[in-house]
Amino acid sequence: MNQQETVAPAAPTKKQLRKEIVEKLTGALAEYKQELGEKKLATHVKKVSKLISRDLEKSGKKQLQRIKKTASKKATKKSVKK
Repeated sequence: MNQQETVAPAAPTKKQLRKEIVEKLTGALAEYKQELGEKKLATHVKKVSKLISRDLEKSGKKQLQRIKKTASKKATKKSVKK
């Protein structure tokens, strides 16, 4: 018998997150494209998206650690009560 593991949808990767941020920022800052120029705006958006995605990834890892710690604490409390 063949068993398939169900994989929960993982958090977006750093590249996917960065692409989403770039799309949102370029849409929001479209009016500045004429003033700055297309290339300058693209480079600035790229730099900002890298910074934001890095911070978002760090905060996501911290939340995962908190969840794991609380889950392990609950498991140890249950085993001690029994």
